[in-house]
Amino acid sequence: MKRAIVLGAAGGMGRELVKELLGRGIETVAFGRSKEKLERLADTCGNDPLLTVAAGDAMRPEDIARAAVGADVVYHSMGIPYPEWGDKLLPLAASVMRGAKEAGAKTVVIDNIYAYGKIAASPATEQHPKRPHTRKGKLRLEMERVIMDAHRDGARALIARLPDFYGPDVPNSMLHVTLDAIAKRKSAMFVGKLDIPREYVYLPDAAKAVVELSINDDAYGEIWHIPGADTITGAELVRIAQAEAGQAKPVRSIGRKTFAILGLFNPFMREVREMLYLTEEPFVLSGAKYLERIGPLPATPYERGIRETVRAHMAASGRR
Repeated sequence: MKRAIVLGAAGGMGRELVKELLGRGIETVAFGRSKEKLERLADTCGNDPLLTVAAGDAMRPEDIARAAVGADVVYHSMGIPYPEWGDKLLPLAASVMRGAKEAGAKTVVIDNIYAYGKIAASPATEQHPKRPHTRKGKLRLEMERVIMDAHRDGARALIARLPDFYGPDVPNSMLHVTLDAIAKRKSAMFVGKLDIPREYVYLPDAAKAVVELSINDDAYGEIWHIPGADTITGAELVRIAQAEAGQAKPVRSIGRKTFAILGLFNPFMREVREMLYLTEEPFVLSGAKYLERIGPLPATPYERGIRETVRAHMAASGRR
């Protein structure tokens, strides 16, 4: 691969993909809606000569095709706020696939685990049954069909599925609020019970695994799991974060009742409540297929990843 384009480059996963691609010496286009955010990203990458920025509307396939000229791979890491999924998720997927096909590029789609519904076997392989019982899960399954239909129609694509994620500067994850508050030595909230082991993937690891996957030509046309480094309880996660921050203020577990109240006033909180089953019956991914066909998965230990994340939050808030 000589040239790639990252859609949603200013988001958490997008930034890590850009960094990973540049680190491999790959010419990279950072695509997003805000030129200002893209230019800030370029600054954080040291204005690498291999990096160019392209502002555009991903709902317009012609914008994608124009920015993706000469690209070998299009990485779709664009996020949409929960309340807008019903209107935008499927049209966005279709636009990305049309734009990539017009540019003659393959597509890598970053996805979550919602399409599976509740876990039936753990760890879950890529053959796990798909029985989504939530509105968002059903939409994600429809998105998978849009992508794979386009693949069969000549727009080559693969889907990489990740569990919940964390890492420095990742505001759209469930752990962000918890780790940010701990880093600022404030009382914190944790979504779900503190004693249930759950899986999280460290975003720099996920980016490495996804890029490695994308350079394997026979990986396209399939779904792939990118698991985290085993599981960890909320209590252990909090212990590591508080040790790094040098504080031990209370961390309160919040669940369905809290989200039901918050959802009366906040549409986002109302949407989050639908997915709380994942905190009650955690979904753990198997990386066996990746290990067998691609190679070892990057797996930063939670002890290190959480400490690095907390240090980044501390630096951003002026603490050292």
